Amino acid sequence: MSMHGGGGAPGGQTGKFGKPRTRISAADESAQRAENAEAPEIPNLLGRIAELFAPHRTALTLTVVLVLVAAGLSVIPPLLTQRAFDDGLFPVDPSEPGQVVAPNLPVLAWIVGAMIAVYIVSALLAVWQTWLTATIGNNVMGALRVRMFTHLQSMELSFFTRTKTGVIQSRLQNDVGGVASVLTNTVSSVLGNTVTVISAFIAMWLLNWQLTVVAIVLMPFMVIAQRRVGKVRARIAGQTQESLSEMTAITQETLSVSGILLSKSFTRQQNEIDRYADENRTQIGLQVRQQMTGQWFFAMVNIFMSSIPAIVYLVAGLLIGGGAADVTAGTIVAFTTVQARLLFPLMALMRVSLDLQTSSALFARIFEYLDLRPTITDAPDARDAASGPALGRVEFDGVTFRYPDATDDTAPTLDGVSFTIEPGQYAAFVGPSGAGKTTVSYLVPRLYEATGGTVRFAGDDVRELRQSSLVERIGIVSQETYLFHATIADNLRYAKPEATQAELEAAARAANIHETIMSFPAGYETTVGERGYRLSGGEKQRIAIARVLLKDPPVLVLDEATSALDTISERVVQEALDDAARGRTTIAIAHRLSTVVAADVIFVVVAGRIVEQGVHAELIAAGGVYASLYRQQEQAPAVR
Repeated sequence: MSMHGGGGAPGGQTGKFGKPRTRISAADESAQRAENAEAPEIPNLLGRIAELFAPHRTALTLTVVLVLVAAGLSVIPPLLTQRAFDDGLFPVDPSEPGQVVAPNLPVLAWIVGAMIAVYIVSALLAVWQTWLTATIGNNVMGALRVRMFTHLQSMELSFFTRTKTGVIQSRLQNDVGGVASVLTNTVSSVLGNTVTVISAFIAMWLLNWQLTVVAIVLMPFMVIAQRRVGKVRARIAGQTQESLSEMTAITQETLSVSGILLSKSFTRQQNEIDRYADENRTQIGLQVRQQMTGQWFFAMVNIFMSSIPAIVYLVAGLLIGGGAADVTAGTIVAFTTVQARLLFPLMALMRVSLDLQTSSALFARIFEYLDLRPTITDAPDARDAASGPALGRVEFDGVTFRYPDATDDTAPTLDGVSFTIEPGQYAAFVGPSGAGKTTVSYLVPRLYEATGGTVRFAGDDVRELRQSSLVERIGIVSQETYLFHATIADNLRYAKPEATQAELEAAARAANIHETIMSFPAGYETTVGERGYRLSGGEKQRIAIARVLLKDPPVLVLDEATSALDTISERVVQEALDDAARGRTTIAIAHRLSTVVAADVIFVVVAGRIVEQGVHAELIAAGGVYASLYRQQEQAPAVR
């Protein structure tokens, strides 16, 4: 039976939270829509999104006003362009219709000044709008990120054992990080582009309604062509990324130390070279196709961009030839200027539904995490763990436990377990792998909740105690020591931030690591590296013990703290553990029975039940499970 039941082990099932997501190219609409479809359904989603932006109501209103004003101002330059040509550069003599006279410089200067003023005002409004949207978006993002991180800290241990770290990081980085761009890339974009398109069509209609009809008829052909080519590029881009991922995977697999050793051991180097070369040829072909698709894309855009003004010129010529007096050089220049600026706003508006759907999916995934409720919480009337003579007593009364994601037909990890450990006792739990030993250490500090029965600490049901108070009184040294990429002193002070240097050294001496630390050039200021990689396994474990001793808890839990060490390191660490255990209630989860022969009481766990208990000599004499395990471990060196 697996100790973790139905998959409680770290890195196991991801449950409903799926796989880590990556950013999707804006051009790959089908992939984006597929991802959006996987977003959870959140009641009153729009209302909850509005609540996030409510503190920035004034700034949001000002942003909307700026967008509308800026979009409206964008219509003015084309109209001024018409006047610059017709009234400034090529004015017509009023007394002789059709007779162009010398440029009217005063009028031209006034029009040019007005155009520059509009450009300056538009630029200032754009800067102001960008600052507002960036400030609002990043403030909302920052608040959400801290809110989610805080919420995740309150989640029970089982959430992290069933959810991949990459999934959690994706929520914090990709989803929360995308909030800042929602305002800029969705709200402002949709609003601004809508007003721009409407204003541009109004301006075009005011300039000449016949030319507007021509532009409206031709514009869809350009937009459709651009979308079709864009889809082809997106598909090829997706294939290119998949090919690059495959090449990266081959590189990681074959050029790592383990991969090289494997290929050399089986003389498969040429096979790996062939794999890489084949994928490289695929990559070359895709890159060429992508480049050529891009060339056709730009060629088609250029053809359409050039064709529409050319057709407008032709229609304008026909209108002028037909006696249309309102079609002037200024009208034609102004009209083609406005028309040329319509393409990208139109393309953006064609993505409005997708952008809105993407933004909603983004917030839905965020709220899904924020709506998670920890299964282990303090009761409304929870109290601190009591001090006194009973402090350190640990009791299990008919405790049954099944991991949260275990199936109904799976046998419980613990089944009716009862025992009492008195204050100051050294209690060891031994048994086959997967018997449920480590689960005992999880239930004492209430990292998991017992399914049935009662766990008591200092005489009180742990469900009636404030969890922070309970954990403060328990120190845990696990098999997998975790050290931060920081100095030794910083890692020790994680247990007691206000600890003095003298307290650090006292804890280190008690853990038999002080002399080793002082042998480093930087002493306690030595940086241990990522996960403590600059230290040996034994050194890391002793620093972990020192960290727990600095906490000075009345109860110490040792979860196979020496099982991953070599014989020499194990002996040194075991001495430190023995010193640390003096005067404390100690619960040792042991794989190597030689480390617990001096325990005050040994509990033998098999298939979730305590089948034997007693001191070492008694259990050996009984000739049961413990005696059999002990003999097997004694004979193991001889077998090797």
